[in-house]
Amino acid sequence: MSYIRLFFKEHLSLNFNSNLDKSQSHYISKVMRIKEGENFSLFNNSGEWQVRIEEISKGIVNFIVIKKMKNIENSSEIWLAFTPIKLNYLNFMIQKATELGVNKFIPLLTDRTIVRKINRERINKIIIEASEQSNRIQIPKLEKLIKFKEFLKLYEDIDIFFGDLNSASNKLKISDKHPTCILIGPEGDFSEKERMSILNSKNFIPIKINKNILRSETAAISMISIISYKLLSK
Repeated sequence: MSYIRLFFKEHLSLNFNSNLDKSQSHYISKVMRIKEGENFSLFNNSGEWQVRIEEISKGIVNFIVIKKMKNIENSSEIWLAFTPIKLNYLNFMIQKATELGVNKFIPLLTDRTIVRKINRERINKIIIEASEQSNRIQIPKLEKLIKFKEFLKLYEDIDIFFGDLNSASNKLKISDKHPTCILIGPEGDFSEKERMSILNSKNFIPIKINKNILRSETAAISMISIISYKLLSK
């Protein structure tokens, strides 16, 4: 059985004593059957810590922090700008993108975006669960849903890679000193006006990743995998 680790919102430090919430207490004591005196780990932006169960009372787990296991690593930043898609595909994309190392999610509204709203609470839950499972410490940030025009202005100084079947380029030059943003279009692709805005922007870098037309979630996972590999190879 893999070591149990959970995300904990509050700041953690040596000898810190507190309680898990009702849901996490149930998971630890009833699902995983961890008993008083036994250990598991908690993590957040202060690092990952080993904790010991001091008491289980009325279904609530009380713990104490006994040692630090990991510090936050300064890794390269990968951001994913995407348009909302149908629920099951969106959940899958968010989960896998988190596992692959995305640090920030930027949801966009484009001319052809079909799904116009997102459930932030549900997406954040998926992000946390995927971070717990994949041994990540830093939880990716979910930005607010913004229009594509705003995105162009806000991120004009960031290198933005997007998949383009018409591009002749299949080589990636990635800087590990600055965030790398991946742009994934809507299910019906960008409008001609949006496409011209992309092609006329100096910070947008077209890349051909496949000869076939890919679904949004497939394109996202493919691009993240390629860029993650390139960054690891540096």
